[in-house]
This record gives sequence, structure tokens and C-alpha cells, in this order.
Amino acid sequence: MNVKVYEHAAELPTLSEGSYFHSRELMELCEHTPRHKPYMVVVTNEDGTVAAHMLAIERYRKSLFPPYLYTHVRILGEGSYQQDSDEQLFGMMVHALTERLQRKTLYIEFSNLSHKMFGYGSLRSNGYFPVRWMSIHNSLHSRTPEERITTKQLARIKTAQQRGITTKEVETEKEFQAFSKLLRHHNWLKPRRYIPDDHFFREMMETGHCRIIISRYHEHVIGCTVTVYSRGDAYLWYSAAKRKSFATLHPNAVTFWETIKSAHKTGRQHIRFLDVGLPFRKSQYRDFILSFGGKEVSTYRWFRINIRWVNALASWLWRE
Repeated sequence: MNVKVYEHAAELPTLSEGSYFHSRELMELCEHTPRHKPYMVVVTNEDGTVAAHMLAIERYRKSLFPPYLYTHVRILGEGSYQQDSDEQLFGMMVHALTERLQRKTLYIEFSNLSHKMFGYGSLRSNGYFPVRWMSIHNSLHSRTPEERITTKQLARIKTAQQRGITTKEVETEKEFQAFSKLLRHHNWLKPRRYIPDDHFFREMMETGHCRIIISRYHEHVIGCTVTVYSRGDAYLWYSAAKRKSFATLHPNAVTFWETIKSAHKTGRQHIRFLDVGLPFRKSQYRDFILSFGGKEVSTYRWFRINIRWVNALASWLWRE
């Protein structure tokens, strides 16, 4: 088998359909998004057919407060395969990407793998260390969202709607600008939370790969979510809300609820929440998501810090 890393979508061989997070379309989008650089690693058989491929996205980050300037790479999931997920092929792709990127970026992160132990040996052997993480998903195929949400949460949402909060999909430029302003303001003091350029969201909307939902109160946008569709599932990728300014209206709950119902109406099998966080014993955000009837699963996020002594220290601190 042959393994090759591509930097330009135009050079890619024909890829099989799979996860949107590892697609030619997303690679092309990232090529034209400021502060993004994509890398697609492709494994081909002896006859030239593609056996597996995986997309890594390098992101350039800078900020004056708090001050930082660096690049990092994130991979969402284990890639796409001609047949079922294969740990040997995954290991080949991990090694190729690590060799290519280890001297170019501060750290590399693998997240949202299909199950906790997938690729454990390959990631360990390439210098990655695991951090326990939480994953939550709501099943939408066996019971309706109304049958899963808690009575208390549904009552909050109905009360907020009676008070005048409304929810809709972004359609106009004015609505998009209000969404962008809220998302960036909500996350500007969160160093690990990276928000792409507006071009990224516009293109995903226009190509039908995502929906942006906003909640409004007297023409003020007070909540928003960005949901990406892939392989029959919905992935809630970004969210923001004015929880303190409009606490009695519960904008987070109203916006999440409409997002879940929208995914159900469009026939999605599950809605998956991409950034639930560390598995602390107490987590208000995790409890909030679970109030909609989801299932929590313990998983790993894998990191490789490309400063040897720092990676060794982090590996020791997060040892199992």
C-alpha cells in the first residue's frame, strides 16, 4: 500500500463518499478560509484505488488578550474507509500525518473517534497521550425529542416562548452578521475555542452542509448554534448564548431545542455534541445537554505536543 499526504484538493485522487469531516468538499473550503491549511492523507491499494483517507486541518491562531501566537492541527474522527474502519490503515495515516506536521505546529489533536479504544496502540506508538473526555449524543430514530426531554426543561422552553423568544434559521445577511458577532463575543476569552472566519460558515450554509439557527428576542439575537450534517447524523459544532443578560428566557435551552427538533424533522439518526468537555464529577454544561435526553459516553481525546519535554510532562500528568 502507498501513503501520501496532499495539500491541495485539486491533486486528490477519486475519494469514496464518507464523513463530511474528511471530504474533498471540506478540504476545498479550508483551502480558501483564512488561517486554515488542510492536509489529506490518502492510502491507496496496489491497483491505485483509495482504501482510506483522513483530513487534518491546521489552524493559525493569534490574539492580543490573552496573548498567544501558534498553529495547531485537529482531526475529527478516524477518517473514511472503503470498507469498515481499519486500525492498521488508521495507524499508517497517523504516522504519515505526524511525520509531516510535527515540526510545523505546536500540537496535534485527535477527537471524536468512533469508540474509546479505537487506534489506541497506533496513537501511543506515535507519541500521543490520551485525555479522558465526555461525549453525548441523542438518538432521534427510536423516540421523538418530546419523549426524551425532561419535563422541567420543556417547561422552561415553553415559558420562554410565551414571553416572546423566537427561533429560526439564518437567512439574511443581517441575521448572519448578528450570529457571527454573538459567536465571537461569547468565545473571545476562551483560549482553546477557535472560531473560523465568516467565509467558513457562509460556504457550508450555501452548499447545504450546515444549518445556523438563531434565537431572537425583540430583534436581539440572544442564542445560536451551528450544526453540520454527515452520514445521516447531525453534529452540533458551535453554540453561543447571552445566558446572563437574558437568564429568564433560557436562550441556550430554546436554541438547542430547536436544533434537536430540526435534526429530527430532517431524518437524522442522531445529534452529536462535539465539545462536551472534561469528565468532571459536576458539570453544569453536561447536565444541561443531558436534560434533552441524551446518552453520555466516556471517550478519549489524543494530543501530541511537538515540544518533546512538554509532551513528556503532559503524558506523565495525564497518565492512566
